[in-house]
Amino acid sequence: MAVPSRADGLEPERGAPATLVPVAVPPRSRARDLRAIVVVWRRELLRFASDRMRIFTALLQPILYIFVLGTGLSALTGSSGVNLRTFIYPGALAMAVMFTAVFSAGSIVWDREFGFLREMLVAPVSRGAIVLGKCLGGASVAVLQGLLVLVVAGLAGVPYSLPLLATMLGELALLAFTLTAFGVMAAARVETIQGFMGLTQVLLMPLFFTAGAMFPLANLPTWLMVVTRVNPLTYAIDPIRRAVFARLALPPAVRDRYAPGITWGGYHVPTAVELVIVGAMGLVMLGVGVLEFQKTE
Repeated sequence: MAVPSRADGLEPERGAPATLVPVAVPPRSRARDLRAIVVVWRRELLRFASDRMRIFTALLQPILYIFVLGTGLSALTGSSGVNLRTFIYPGALAMAVMFTAVFSAGSIVWDREFGFLREMLVAPVSRGAIVLGKCLGGASVAVLQGLLVLVVAGLAGVPYSLPLLATMLGELALLAFTLTAFGVMAAARVETIQGFMGLTQVLLMPLFFTAGAMFPLANLPTWLMVVTRVNPLTYAIDPIRRAVFARLALPPAVRDRYAPGITWGGYHVPTAVELVIVGAMGLVMLGVGVLEFQKTE
């Protein structure tokens, strides 16, 4: 690329021939793409750390579900020995990650409105690197938010077991990445933050309430059973609940009632298969998000 200029830096005289000075644009490379991923990821963490109100509001809703709803409805469990707070805890944990991850991806819409996204897109890096950095940043922020809910696990009747906490943390990280990829995919074509908020609210709440977050997956009506099986969020919440109930001293019949797992016909879906489904969906949505950004001007 070349622009007209004079060698001394002054404006050329009127009518004088312009001198073309070449402007070098650095070529794209893997090293620059990697640096772009790190920069975008770090930017998401800095924005999260500086917004204390966002941290508080994202933490308030799952806490209300665990301690208000769980305590208020605890009489419904009867004498089974299961605290309803313990049952609701995996769903509330997923809720904290879900809203934080998706709304982190919503910053793309803000960047578009204020022109910062255009500056990133013209940088000499691949757009896939920008999308991946955004997904990793949003996932990291969501996991940090989930860690705050993990701190109160003991108050909900969930044991502070290191293997259990490590298992839930890994499952949360996978869920956070998938949900952030979903948010990036949605934000790629939404023009206003109001439109993005409305779209995510319409999608997220039905997904959450039909994923078995607040009720067991056994003995459901046929229509609701079908909905839970096609709901992708079901395959993220169920492994967390199964990990929690596997470490509770409960009779097998009680455990099978509250954490029965997912079945396809007569096939009992293993936890590993559930996690593969969640990860595969995240990669697919990440790929769609990259394709959408390739079309963005």
